[in-house]
Amino acid sequence: MSVSAEVPGFLQVLSDGSVKRFVPEIAPASTDFSLGYSSKDVTIDPSKPITARIFIPNAPPTSSARLPILAYFHGGGFCIGSTTWLGYHHFLGDFCLASQCIVVSVDYRLAPENRLPVAYEDCYASLEWLSRVNGTDPWLKRADLSRLFLSGDSAGANIAHHVAIRALQDPACPVSIAGLMSIHPYFGSERRTKTESADEGGRSVGTSDLFWRLSIPEDSDRDYPGCNFETARMSAGEWQRFPPVAVHVAELDFLKERGVMYAEFLKERGVGEVELVEAKGEQHVYHVFRPKSEATSLLQKQMSLFMERF
Repeated sequence: MSVSAEVPGFLQVLSDGSVKRFVPEIAPASTDFSLGYSSKDVTIDPSKPITARIFIPNAPPTSSARLPILAYFHGGGFCIGSTTWLGYHHFLGDFCLASQCIVVSVDYRLAPENRLPVAYEDCYASLEWLSRVNGTDPWLKRADLSRLFLSGDSAGANIAHHVAIRALQDPACPVSIAGLMSIHPYFGSERRTKTESADEGGRSVGTSDLFWRLSIPEDSDRDYPGCNFETARMSAGEWQRFPPVAVHVAELDFLKERGVMYAEFLKERGVGEVELVEAKGEQHVYHVFRPKSEATSLLQKQMSLFMERF
């Protein structure tokens, strides 16, 4: 069987259409109270399947304080990644403790077996699930659904953007979004940016193009609305009701330029509050590869402060 597409060390698509993923070190859910937080895995929809890992800070048995919720969507070009990866587990566990919030990290279905918009639909379903189980799941009994935030890195930041759009446009949406924290967002278009043009034929552009080719609908190009945020079908009034956004970029990230463009686009569309935060000297998704670093700790503090404002 020959290899028709490959991201070395992470993914191979074989000539028969089957996919091999090379999973890095993973972490089991744990109720080890010495960490200051606990985690457990839940099923959101067994028919698809969609699962999630919940992180909750430990609290005295008598505590009744209500906690905000963060719905987090992992990165991986829509084709790889999982909330069970060790880096995500440590980052989100530590963040739930630092911010005193409940984190629901979603494992959505991956491309190319499940091309977009499946990831958007799965992650939106996690919000509907939260609304259904709120008050019945003991791990969510302290959840404050009026303070529900969305976040994600890379492709997960893209997903958070599109889930926020659907929440605005769906009159039956059972929740409202208090804010959006976009970490190193993964977007694209047929038109190359200056950074992409300089790397034409290089590894960064090649990998990005491959992930888009594997994840968008087969009859689409990179101006598909899931890829190119400028093609979103949103009215001026809807953009004005879009939640506050913090866009995090990394100085040495190939995708930094797209992140800056995304923040500027939101401002131009009249989104009320948009802030751009840059991590100096850092690469793409450094918080996943170095979840215990000073830079990651700073990111967690910045995210916590953003949540405290809304």
